Amino acid sequence: MSEEAAPAVCSAKGCGKPATWAVLWNNPKIHTPDRRKTWLACDEHKESLSDFLARRSFLRDVQPFTE
Repeated sequence: MSEEAAPAVCSAKGCGKPATWAVLWNNPKIHTPDRRKTWLACDEHKESLSDFLARRSFLRDVQPFTE
């Protein structure tokens, strides 16, 4: 039996659209400077997720997502 990977979907609450962006972040109070957490985003939610993290100074980078 083969296992198929679950499709990568947007991390925005209630969104199930395919992810097209990787929003990389870390919380400097609890993560080492080189650590990166990843939220996935669709085109519609890329800006709102990035803005949410940027307001908290957590946003590190946004890159196109490829599985």
